[in-house]
This record gives sequence, C-alpha cells and structure tokens, in this order.
Amino acid sequence: MKGLDIALAVVGGALVGAAAALLLAPEKGSTTRRHIREFVKDKCPFVKESEVDAIADKIESVIETGTKNK
Repeated sequence: MKGLDIALAVVGGALVGAAAALLLAPEKGSTTRRHIREFVKDKCPFVKESEVDAIADKIESVIETGTKNK
C-alpha cells in the first residue's frame, strides 16, 4: 500500500503544480482547458478518456474561483 500512497501523492502533487503554473501564467480559457486535458492525458494514464473532460472542468473551476467545488 505504501507504493500506491506514494504514487497518489506524486500525481496529486503534479496536479497541484500544474494548477499553480496555470494561475501564474493565465491564458485564454480554451487554451487553458486544452493544456489541462493534455496534462491529464500525459501524466495520468489510468484516467479514462471519458473522465478527462470532467477533471479538466473541475480543475478549471478551482483555478477560476480559487475554491473547491463539492
């Protein structure tokens, strides 16, 4: 289980880092969404293609509002 915990921590850290990078270098919304989708596809191969847009929407929402959606 420790290996899985470490892997999840790495992926979580990568997502947080990507979100921070997007906040510091704002672009048009469509460009940002494309970058988020590409990042998730490249760095999280276990995520199903059908879930990538939902994840991109959630990350974009957090970036825009600065808060988590529940």
